[in-house]
Parts: sequence; C-alpha cells; structure tokens
Amino acid sequence: MDKLQGTGVALVTPFTASDHAIDYPALRRLVDFIIEGGAEYLVINGTTAESPTLTAEERKGILDVVRQQTKGRVPLVYGIGGNDTAAVEQQLRTMDLAGVSAILSVSPAYNKPSQAGIIQHYLRLAEASPLPIILYNVPGRTMSNMTAATTLRLAQHPNILGIKEASGNLEQCMAIAKGKPHGFLLISGDDLMTTALVSFGAVGVISVLANAFPKRFCDMTRAALVGDFPKASKLLFDFLEINPLMYEESNPVGVKAALASLGLCSPAVRLPLVEASEGLKERVQKLL
Repeated sequence: MDKLQGTGVALVTPFTASDHAIDYPALRRLVDFIIEGGAEYLVINGTTAESPTLTAEERKGILDVVRQQTKGRVPLVYGIGGNDTAAVEQQLRTMDLAGVSAILSVSPAYNKPSQAGIIQHYLRLAEASPLPIILYNVPGRTMSNMTAATTLRLAQHPNILGIKEASGNLEQCMAIAKGKPHGFLLISGDDLMTTALVSFGAVGVISVLANAFPKRFCDMTRAALVGDFPKASKLLFDFLEINPLMYEESNPVGVKAALASLGLCSPAVRLPLVEASEGLKERVQKLL
C-alpha cells in the first residue's frame, strides 16, 4: 500500500491541564501541525496516544475529530489491539472505521504467548478485520518477541499488510526484509533505526518524535527513501540527544513536554503516568 510509505506519526492525545479531559482544540492544532510538516499518514489510538487509559467513547471521539480535521489530506491508521483475542475481534467487527486505511494491532501483552499463540491470535484478527492489519512487535512493552519466522508466516495472509518492528534487533529486521513477500511493508517502530531499516528495505517509520518535529523527521525519512543517506544521517544525528529524553520517564511523557514547549498542547498525561519532571522539562527545552 503505497500511501503508507514514509513517515506515519503515532499521534499523542492532548489533555487539559486542569482535569485531564481530552483537549479537542489542541488535537485539531496538532493534526494540522503534523500534516503541514509533511507527514504521510497519522496513527491514532496507539501506545503514544495513551490508549489504555482512554474509554471507548473517548476513542470514538478522537477518531471522529481526527477524521474531520484531516479532511482526507492523509491516510489514517487506527490502533486496535489487546491481550484478549475475542475482545479485539469484537472491536474489529463492530467499530465504525469509515475513513481508516488500516489497523495497527500490537502483539498481546502480559499473557506472554508462544509463537504459535501469536500466530493464531493474528490469524483470527485478520479474518475478522474489515481492513488490512499491520502487525506491531514491541517486546519492551509486551514482554514477548515476535520472531522473524512468525512475522514471515503471518505475512502470507492476504489481510496482513505489514509490520511495525520495534524489537531493536537489526538481524531480526534484516531476516524479515530478506524473506518477506512482495508488497509486505516493513515499517520501523524505532525512530533512530529508521535510516538503517530503510537501507535494507523498510518503507518508512511510525514515529514518536515526528509529533514535535514533523518537518525535520519527514525530511530525514524521505532522504533515506531516495537513497540520500548522507543527508538522512545528518538529520538523524540531530535527534541523538533528544530521543532518549522522550522515553526517560516513559512515552509519551517526553514528547508531550516537547509539544508543551512548542505551545501545541499541555504536558498532561493520565495516571499511572505522571507529567514530566521539572528536570526533564528543562533538558527538553534546552535542546529545543
């Protein structure tokens, strides 16, 4: 799917500072800021959106507002995942997904399924989903890794479009790139590994940093995609200092601190996350 190449942005959910309700005006500003910065598509309701603390009604409201604000300018990917296969199936069958191009579905967390269990989970979702599914491997959060063999087995299903790979394992990513069928999308799930993965076949990234730095990050990804690795590397190196700060107190605490410094939204997050410490805010501001 060509329209999901380049930089996708894992959209944060802005909250009001007073009561941590969803700040829909800030969400609209952020959508425009990211699209005008050059993002190729938006990813809604992922981990960066603090999806575990959003109600079903809030998730619907966010999708409605983003659809309205986007006005068809870029494709939308929507996150639907979980560790209860039947519950995820039910969401896929019943949710209004008009205007959405694909589903991003994270591998089950906490249960720590075997590779056979991961395969069966995704095959069930692929049969239930009205839209193509992008697998999401992020062992740092799920505590189980999807091996390259598992990914390549799932890549054979006609309704499984690609994978967001955030294992941090270059050898595993290379094995996927080597063995994947034509048209299966390898997408970086780690901002700083984007240029490396593009060099051997990735089609882009789903990024956290691009919430706050859409133009610079999109320029980097585009340079890599056209083979201008000197330019891509130069832009990548500019992110080396700030990227660790995005995760120091957990994602999206760091990137919300950056967005607050840019005047785009408050730094508020929902418990059990807490707002960035003053020390982290100061270091983010200094780098900005």
